[in-house]
Amino acid sequence: VQLQASGGGLVQAGGSLRLSCAASGVTFARYAVGWFRQAPGKEREFVSAISWNGDNTHNSDSVKGRFTISRDNAKNTVYLQMNSLKPEDTAVYYCAGVLGLRVGKQTNDYTFWGQGTLVTVSS
Repeated sequence: VQLQASGGGLVQAGGSLRLSCAASGVTFARYAVGWFRQAPGKEREFVSAISWNGDNTHNSDSVKGRFTISRDNAKNTVYLQMNSLKPEDTAVYYCAGVLGLRVGKQTNDYTFWGQGTLVTVSS
């Protein structure tokens, strides 16, 4: 099982980015997927998560109204659309997956992880 996160980059405050998390080696439709982020010197924190069929999503309070998670199971890919970005959104963003129905918000709810993609928001 491999997850490949991509789409990070440098953007000005107020701008947008779309992150992708592509899975290989699994039938992704059976997995819940979460996005987490880790800023320098800080712990990894929950950002957003989506159930296997996309019907159930959760966002952290810090990104509500700005970030949207979605998935295309035919493409084995989960997306994180990030709008109205702020400098405090700067972090390495990781996607993670877990087999089953539960949509977790803790790092230990997930069993495998992608390598991370860096998002830098300049003020």
